[in-house]
This record gives sequence, C-alpha cells and structure tokens, in this order.
Amino acid sequence: MLASVGVRLSAASRGKVSLVSVSRRLCTKHPETPASLPDSEPPEQRRPKKDPAECSVLLFPGQGSQFVGMGRGLLQYPNVKEMFTVAQKILGYDLLSLCLQGPEEELQRTVHCQPAVFVTSLAAVERLNHENPKAIEMCVAAAGFSVGEFAALVFSGAMNFAEALYVVKVRAEAMQRASELVPSGMLSVVGRPQAQYKHACLQAKEHCMSLGIEEPVCSVANYLFPDGRVIAGHQQALDFLQQNSRRLQFMRTKPLLVSGAFHTKLMESATEPLREVLRQVEVRRPDINVYSNVDGKRYMNEKHVRRQLVTQLVSPVKWEQTLHEIYERTHGKKFPYTYEVGPGNQLGATLQRCNMKAFKTYEHVDVAIHEED
Repeated sequence: MLASVGVRLSAASRGKVSLVSVSRRLCTKHPETPASLPDSEPPEQRRPKKDPAECSVLLFPGQGSQFVGMGRGLLQYPNVKEMFTVAQKILGYDLLSLCLQGPEEELQRTVHCQPAVFVTSLAAVERLNHENPKAIEMCVAAAGFSVGEFAALVFSGAMNFAEALYVVKVRAEAMQRASELVPSGMLSVVGRPQAQYKHACLQAKEHCMSLGIEEPVCSVANYLFPDGRVIAGHQQALDFLQQNSRRLQFMRTKPLLVSGAFHTKLMESATEPLREVLRQVEVRRPDINVYSNVDGKRYMNEKHVRRQLVTQLVSPVKWEQTLHEIYERTHGKKFPYTYEVGPGNQLGATLQRCNMKAFKTYEHVDVAIHEED
C-alpha cells in the first residue's frame, strides 16, 4: 500500500509539494566548500553565527487543537492546494472539506484530526513563509506536540510531506484501534504546588484494582507547565481523580475530547504498526534542531528519529522540559521569535506559563483567516 500510494505520491510531488523545508534549506545551507583549499585554510567553512534576536523557533500543535473552519483562506498561499490534493489521495477522503465544513464530530475523531492538524499546520507554515520569509530563513529550531512532531520533522527536511502524512494516517488508525480496546481517556489537571501527581495516580490505580480491573493504567501523559499536567489511563481511574480532586490538591480538572489514553501503556498495540511504516519511509537527519517529546532533547540522526517517534506513543509528552531546553540561555542573551503554526494557540499559553521572557516575542500564525483578508 505504501509503495503504491505514499512513495509514488512523494516521488511525484517531491519538488512541488515539498513545502518550505526545501526553500528553508536553500536559505540556510552551508556555504559551498571549494574543491581545493590551501594548506593554511581549514577543510570546512563554518556557518556564520546568527544573532539570537533575529532567529526564530517554530512550534507545531497537536491533537485537540482542531476546529471546524481551520484552513479557511490558506488556499491562496503557494503549495497549499497541492498539499490538500495529495492528502485526499493518501487518506481517501476530502480532508479540506472536513477541515472547512466538518461535521465537528468527524473532525474530532483521532483518525481524522491527526492528519487534519498535520496538514493545516504545514499550510500555516506556507502563510508564514509568504508573509515573513525571514522567519523561515532564520529558523534555528522546531518542536511539535505529539502528532505536531511529524510536522516539525517535515519542516526540518527530515521527512517528505506525502510520506510523513501516510505515517500519520497509519499512526492515527492504530491509536484509534488501541483506544477502542478499553474505556479510557485523558484528564487535564492544574494542581496546587503541593500536589503529588504520581501518588494520585497510584491511588487511582488501587481504586481500579478494587473494582476488579487487572493491570490498571493511570499516569502523567503530558507535562505542560509548572503544576499543569494531563493524566491518562482507564476511565475509572480518571473518574476517581475527579471525584477526589480537592483531597488530591487539584485546583481544576477537565476531561479532554480524545478517544483514549494517549502516551500511556494503553497505546502499546499501536507501536508495531507505527514502527513498521517508519521502516518503509525515508528519514533524514533534521537540518535544524528538532526536539523529541520523549525527553526534550534534539534529534541526532535518522535512527534516533524512528526510535523516538515509536517510543513517544507510550511515553509522556515532556513539553515543559522541551521548552526549557529550547529557550535555555545565559543571562542577558536575547530570545528568538517564536511562531506557533497551526490551529489554536495552546502552545503559546504553555510558553507564557513556562517562560514569560520568551513569550514576549511569540506570535500565532492564524489558520482561519477569511478569503477576503
């Protein structure tokens, strides 16, 4: 299937629908090294250092940021129409119509919203490249939340758009199937400073065992910001956390509109399909720093990318740690511009709570502009 659809489309569209990853590489590639150099010169020329105040960072949102109407007005930008055309061939349905018109309950399904967020985010990159090409040229780092990591990798030149979309399709379908095995979900939690999340999860699992549930799952799935977590697992465990929120020092709890307990052991059955499809596509070392959700560290090579993308399914998204890694700098050093490219502005909200200085140069690239704008 992949050879007949994904690879064929990627080969046909590699030059046409390669997004700004190609133009960004051309803008930032190393200077050409002469065929022969005098003995007194170093064998390689180094890329000149960039002023941090002129550099940029791109953040790509994940599942849960989708909404009906996203993508409206973006078709006027280069490559976007071709992206949605390729998407329709790979996915087998009209993704653009689903994004623009819904219905909402279909867009929210895991199998649909992951490809939708992926494509729309990269369409937003095209808008940013059209309106502010310097932001693309001077980009030094990218990160994506969960499925957003695939968009970050495409932008960085590590993966081809069509192949990555096919991987996202396989990933979303596998996660949907895993979600249907047991009643499960995700719970957004904002706790007091004294809240102990791991101990709360342990109590929730003990409650599940008292109900006769064998090997219950309840763990932190997302580290968002100080005292901000998403906990995922069996539905009975999440119900326990909500019912005992005051005693557990939780100030606010809110169930998320997702189909299952993503980034926990309950996604184990989805790992093999993802691992297999990643073996079939080309993966390259990113041209800029791209940070993994698994540990907040940057990807080193193509093997590292493949391994971490699979591990990510059953590991918590360490977004707070990733932001600290991206924006850590010595006192007095300026912060880069930050652009959230994709639906919603949740990543900006987390950046504001993790690093106010970095947030001062944050901007959201809207994906729901009107045609007349």
